[in-house]
Amino acid sequence: MLRNRVRELRARHSFSQTELANRVGVTRQTIGFIEKGGFSPSITLALRLALHLKVQVDELFWLEEEDEDE
Repeated sequence: MLRNRVRELRARHSFSQTELANRVGVTRQTIGFIEKGGFSPSITLALRLALHLKVQVDELFWLEEEDEDE
C-alpha cells in the first residue's frame, strides 16, 4: 500500500488543498484523495508534489508492505 505525508507537509507549508492543487496542476479533490490514500499519483505528479513541498519523493511517498495473510 502506498503511504504518504502530503497532508502533514502541506500543513507545514500552510497550503490549503486548493492552493497545492493549483501549484501542481490538479483538482482539490485529487489532493484529498492522495492524502487519504485513495489515489496513487503518477510519477510526474509525485515529483511536482515533492518539489512544491520541498522534499525528496521518497520522503513524501513510500510503500508499506501488506500482510500476505490478509
